[in-house]
Amino acid sequence: MKKIVIAALVTLAASSSMAAQNNIGSCGWGSKLFEGKSGVVPQVLAVTTNGTSGNQTFGISFGTSGCTQDGVVSSSWKTAMYIDGNRVALARDAAAGQGESLSVLADVMGVKEADRALFASTIKANFATVFANDQIAANLKAVLAANEQLAGYAAVI
Repeated sequence: MKKIVIAALVTLAASSSMAAQNNIGSCGWGSKLFEGKSGVVPQVLAVTTNGTSGNQTFGISFGTSGCTQDGVVSSSWKTAMYIDGNRVALARDAAAGQGESLSVLADVMGVKEADRALFASTIKANFATVFANDQIAANLKAVLAANEQLAGYAAVI
């Protein structure tokens, strides 16, 4: 019986939040109830709480429950796929602070033209951190999040 309930919760969570990989518990009552918790179970419970009560939809519509109305739907999978598929070229261009693969990464991430030079120079200055291990996307996210002007771009990684 326990397995059936868990399977039902996972199915409900997946169906109610298909595009919410990084937004699973970012707003709504579920985010408040399970704030600070990590792992699959709290994420499933947060999204289930939001999905079954409809409070996340209401929150996004009216800017309540910690939700925003910025109108931006983002997806980190494109960025992660680009980084994974272009590691060598990105490392080369990041070390130089310029190049086609770095420019395409900025495009994929939606970096504004006004922020592009800072984006490239920040990655160059933090090359050793970004390319320290196989976790390039996570490292890049941390570097961007630490920069006040570029922190908003960390969300798409």
